[in-house]
Amino acid sequence: MSDALYAFPTVCEQTLRALARYPWRTAFAWPGGSLSYQGATDLIGRIQSVFTRLGFAPGTRVAFLTANRADTWCAGVAAQLARLAITWLHPLGSLDDQLFQLEDSDAQMLIVDGVSFRDRGGELAAKAAGLKTVFTLGPADYGADLLQAVDAAGSASPRNFARHDDISTLNYTGGTTGKSKGALRHHREYGSFAAAVLADFEIPETPRYLAVAPISHVAGTKVLPTLIRGGTVHMLKGFDPEAVFKTIEREKINFTLFVPTMIYVMLDHPALDRTDLSSLELLLYGASAMSPSRLVEGIERIGPVFSQLYGQTECYPVSVLRKADHDPKTPELFLSCGFPISACQVKILDQDDQEIATGEAGEICVRASHVMAEYWKRPETTAETLKSGWLHTGDIARMDERGYMFILDRKKDMIVTGGFNIFPREVEDVLSQHADVAMVAVVGVPDEKWGEAVTAVVVAREGAMPDADELIGLVKAKKGSAHAPKQIQFVKELPMTGVGKVDKKALKAGFWAGRDRMVG
Repeated sequence: MSDALYAFPTVCEQTLRALARYPWRTAFAWPGGSLSYQGATDLIGRIQSVFTRLGFAPGTRVAFLTANRADTWCAGVAAQLARLAITWLHPLGSLDDQLFQLEDSDAQMLIVDGVSFRDRGGELAAKAAGLKTVFTLGPADYGADLLQAVDAAGSASPRNFARHDDISTLNYTGGTTGKSKGALRHHREYGSFAAAVLADFEIPETPRYLAVAPISHVAGTKVLPTLIRGGTVHMLKGFDPEAVFKTIEREKINFTLFVPTMIYVMLDHPALDRTDLSSLELLLYGASAMSPSRLVEGIERIGPVFSQLYGQTECYPVSVLRKADHDPKTPELFLSCGFPISACQVKILDQDDQEIATGEAGEICVRASHVMAEYWKRPETTAETLKSGWLHTGDIARMDERGYMFILDRKKDMIVTGGFNIFPREVEDVLSQHADVAMVAVVGVPDEKWGEAVTAVVVAREGAMPDADELIGLVKAKKGSAHAPKQIQFVKELPMTGVGKVDKKALKAGFWAGRDRMVG
């Protein structure tokens, strides 16, 4: 029996079907313009005809460097319809990171947002080996203008040539614990993600979705679910809190996605209290844990609209902490990464891949139809990550008797101090509940006596001056002396990766230069 008989329709098929259902509705809107569902269909068809004439082999990687734009999103769909695979370069990534991903993926085509990334695109076009075609959206002094090529191509209806065993996406991990890896999906591993999102996330019936975070990453996974529901994707090219407030109020936005640092900026912004955010029904947050005290503040000032998502490049989504779970009367759940979604089988396993007792610490392991197929060019790492028929997430967690998961930390971030295994997240969770602490990250610093010294790096709330001894005492009281930081450093900001996570690699490296500045 053919596997195709049981396969989800490809994501590009699902997209064309969604666009066909509501032709005259607005699919995308941005400051100064909009695109109807029919307009998006027409644009996809014309871009596909440009790509098809180039004669690239199925599976050829097409890399994108773009801000949030409807036309580049449509170009991604067009590439997949033409049996090409897409890889998104992180818009906030360094030149070296973007060059690495271009060359590691063997990309032969690069598509650059000529407005936001003209100069960086030129550097990539000049330095990346293996590129055969470079398109810009808008004129530049390199490559060819895709918008001009599309105009010259005339009208063309989009057609789906993609097969379930064609490569669909090659998405790179954030690289917070090592070199970035390419998570590869064929269309068969990619087709079910939108259904999984719609089944378990509380997406409004007719979404008015505000995409602020880069659609190259998790914010982009909400575009197709929005279109399937007949909604509109409102796009901003970057995080400007004033623009976010104005857009939510003017467009009656009912659904958005932020990383915690964005939410903190909004809570501290004077425009918050004079902005009408009553249209918001769902505010998803993820990428890193959120301070419980700030979460309570957000619920009080913005409303009971918060929902936490959990997943990773290798499998998204995995779990969700829904709005009803964000009850200030049961704040212990604020530290949970949620309840497994219905499309995933999730277990907490030990080092021998055996399920452990409820409440014990082990690794979150997942089975789902949307798990990646492999790490590109990394067979040994793939075998290790997918051993025993499970995706090993690298996240250490406990699961309570109801099935809620509480992440302790990344397996690789565990601190061994004085013979004890300490998970930084446990210390961070205690410190982040202190009213004077805005953000905190905990790392292990080499120490002759302890092996590794538990070290907390703290960003104070504006106007507050937390006392290091008080914070150390708080951890000692809640978790015991082994968990208590041996030293605390106060900083104005923490180093962040492009996807909004604390960059612990950079943090650890910085300690060697700044150890004389530590207090504690």
